[in-house]
Amino acid sequence: MQLISPDIHIDFVGKQKFALVLSLALILAGLVSLIIHKGPKYGVDFAGGTLVQAQFPEAVTAGDIRQSLSSLNLSDVSVQVYGNDQNHEFLIRTSSSEVQAGQLSQNISRAIAEKTGISPDIRRVEMVGPQVGDDLKKKALLAIFYSLLFIAIYISGRFELKWAVSGITGGALMAMVYFLSLFNVSIPFLIGAAILCSIVVFWFLRLQFAIGAIIALIHDVFITIGVFSILNFDFSLTTIAALLTIIGYSLNDTIIIFDRIRENIKGETSNDKLPALFNKSINQTLSRTLLTSVTTLIVLFSLYF
Repeated sequence: MQLISPDIHIDFVGKQKFALVLSLALILAGLVSLIIHKGPKYGVDFAGGTLVQAQFPEAVTAGDIRQSLSSLNLSDVSVQVYGNDQNHEFLIRTSSSEVQAGQLSQNISRAIAEKTGISPDIRRVEMVGPQVGDDLKKKALLAIFYSLLFIAIYISGRFELKWAVSGITGGALMAMVYFLSLFNVSIPFLIGAAILCSIVVFWFLRLQFAIGAIIALIHDVFITIGVFSILNFDFSLTTIAALLTIIGYSLNDTIIIFDRIRENIKGETSNDKLPALFNKSINQTLSRTLLTSVTTLIVLFSLYF
């Protein structure tokens, strides 16, 4: 099945300046949002504390809930609408994690009922200690970094046949990150420095396919994180799973396009013809890219609605 004929001629390379400006604008907007919000908005999984999901039989406001909970002396309480307004569901977060889950849910339910006269149905309670949340945050960042590095090694080995060079380089970078992490070096700083070092090393070793793949993946991850920050969405373990899924889909598309480029570039020695070859390769795989993306979006929309 083909949505678009492989003989179509869309000048993707000719529109690279527009694409570059658009990507930079999205990345800068995300960075500004992250600076304003002082980093991502971490959920209970990473920040630690308690999350309570409560559903009400009738309409109630977040302000009413917040006032009701003032008598419990909980620290850093936030109340957020969850789902559609018609569901009357709210997420109640607090940095307190010392109280038992059952006791806390009873206290919250009783305090709200006394203040508003409406008794909520507590759907779930999640508790994470601050140390556990910090450990999860570090492991999540390391998971993203290691996935990017292994992908770069695979791409270089498959398309440039430099398994040994890329493997040794990747192993050295992973060992460096692991060694420095033992000395309580800031994980975000460490990961950022390691990714930058990876790109520089791959550049000097002329692992061109690996550089292209890792920059494309970083681009996709950065834009996604920026959009999450702009929309003020929580970063949780589910978010990390989503980021890894995005990396997987992006890698799949990258491999397909790189494979077609490798086929089309055989015997070609003139750099002047490379833009035309790149366009030809992207156009030939465009139908598959759209089919994969559209079918995935259909599943996502069905889950969302």
